[in-house]
Amino acid sequence: MIKAYTEIGKASRLAYMASAIAVLGFMNLPLVAILPVSFNPSDFLSYPSDGFSLRWYQEVISSSAWVSSLKNSLVIGVLATTLAVILGTLAALGINMADFPGKKLVSALIISPMAVPIIISAVGLYFFFAELGIVATYTSMVLSHTLLGTPFVFITVNATLRGFDFTLVKAAQNLGANPTGVFFKVVLPLIMPGVLAGALFAFAISFDEVVVSLFIAGPEQRTLPIQMFAGLRENITPAIVAVATLLTLFSAILLLALEALKRRR
Repeated sequence: MIKAYTEIGKASRLAYMASAIAVLGFMNLPLVAILPVSFNPSDFLSYPSDGFSLRWYQEVISSSAWVSSLKNSLVIGVLATTLAVILGTLAALGINMADFPGKKLVSALIISPMAVPIIISAVGLYFFFAELGIVATYTSMVLSHTLLGTPFVFITVNATLRGFDFTLVKAAQNLGANPTGVFFKVVLPLIMPGVLAGALFAFAISFDEVVVSLFIAGPEQRTLPIQMFAGLRENITPAIVAVATLLTLFSAILLLALEALKRRR
């Protein structure tokens, strides 16, 4: 009887793994399909590929438009991620360490940008920044991307704090540590996996954002997704597929880093 249960358990695990691999393969098949197109030497998108060439990767690297948009995406992404990590971490600490009425309402307001349709957020941010006179500036881009990334940092840090032993904070305070020392020497090291995971999510959201950026950005703040969107409308070439392939590789690296953080946690 025990042997039969063991065999059933093995068969269930194998069936589970097979179904998971099948679903993942189905979801990622379109990503695999674009890889050959990015190495196509032809001037037009064609499948199957007519040959093998790094022509479009070289064009992306040597193009001032693509390089400038990549720099904008990186600069805006890093600044927005930094602000999102600070705000999201402080908000999560405040929600978990303080006891006040309306905590659930405050938490809902913090994560509300995730629930609001992105086009509504884009229009609202545009009119808000227009009143301030900062539309089409790096400031408005960083602030809008910070707004979108902060909820992800809040959620990951908040999940980490669910299992946090706050008696450690009281112990450190009893030993004479000031609030700054308690945070940097006790709290932050223990919640660091959640902070880093939230930072990865915030950066990915900023790096991939196109709808809000189309409303807020000016010619000088054109990001990589905006450049890809403009290429799809004006001149479709395999260079767009090459960039998409690089972004797919970049996303895979971020996911692997996130998985490494989960294992460390």
